[in-house]
Amino acid sequence: MDTTSNPLAAEYDAVVIGGGAAGLSAAVTLGRALRSVVVIDAGEPRNAPAAGVHGFLSRDGINPRELLELGRAEAIQYGAAVVAGTAVGARSTAAATEGAEPAFEVDLADGRIIKARRVLVTTGLIDILPEIDGIRERWGRDVLHCPYCHGWEVRNKAIGILGSVPMALHQALLFRQWSPNITLFLNDVVEPTEEQWEQLAARSITVVDGKVRALEVTDDALSGVVLDSGTVIPMQAVVTGPRLEARSGVLESLGVPVVEHPMGVGTHVEAGPMGGATSVPGVWAAGNVTDLTGQVMASAAAGVMAGAAINADLMMEETTLAVREARQAALSH
Repeated sequence: MDTTSNPLAAEYDAVVIGGGAAGLSAAVTLGRALRSVVVIDAGEPRNAPAAGVHGFLSRDGINPRELLELGRAEAIQYGAAVVAGTAVGARSTAAATEGAEPAFEVDLADGRIIKARRVLVTTGLIDILPEIDGIRERWGRDVLHCPYCHGWEVRNKAIGILGSVPMALHQALLFRQWSPNITLFLNDVVEPTEEQWEQLAARSITVVDGKVRALEVTDDALSGVVLDSGTVIPMQAVVTGPRLEARSGVLESLGVPVVEHPMGVGTHVEAGPMGGATSVPGVWAAGNVTDLTGQVMASAAAGVMAGAAINADLMMEETTLAVREARQAALSH
């Protein structure tokens, strides 16, 4: 598949790298602003393993891929081109002179080059899961990380909190809101303080010592947590905190730095709060590549803001050019 509709142009006002909620929302916003925009979609949505998207007003429970299909149709409706492909790098083509406006070329894995005046990167992140048998296979189903995304679906069930990151203690206390049957597996990683032991006891959270070896699955459903000792503790869901790493290759090729997140949960790209401008002129970032904890609706909202910011930036460039031309015309008379 080359494009889902709207043939490729020689150059665009904006290229959006990433076809998730943030990227498609930005494309809709730019399209409605009468801007030419192309979305490069690698077809690797982070939430693909999940059965549904939750907390998205009016679309609660919708399948993640169905949500993206609807988003692509809306973007196309407003003139966007959506290209199936993977961006492997990008570079500025602006002249190295004072006052030169930014312009870019984006390289796709298949050799194609996309040209645009501005770049928005919405490539999201990668979940680095603990090396425990069964975690990857059950991820997004009954191995979870966010109570607001999945807590309702596992309410009142036996939920195990896997001690893979220091945040596990916070997760245990948080998931206690959804179930009275919470077990914290220390997994030779977590060491509660005296105050935290008191909190766990006060909330009737069971604590299990020892390293976790694997997850037990019965009839395609999680049924237990297996310790290194061989002991199996029955569980219906497991919560883990993956390391979150930004998909940052294109941004790094443009000179945008990737840094550790202040919460210590992974890496992200720092971007401005109003529209997601990065430290490189003409380059924006939105969604989970910059906001590691943002849910789908937050990423969509960030895409709308980025689209509006890019349009405003282009408008100022065009206004500056118009003023310059008007002055030159006045001088020639």
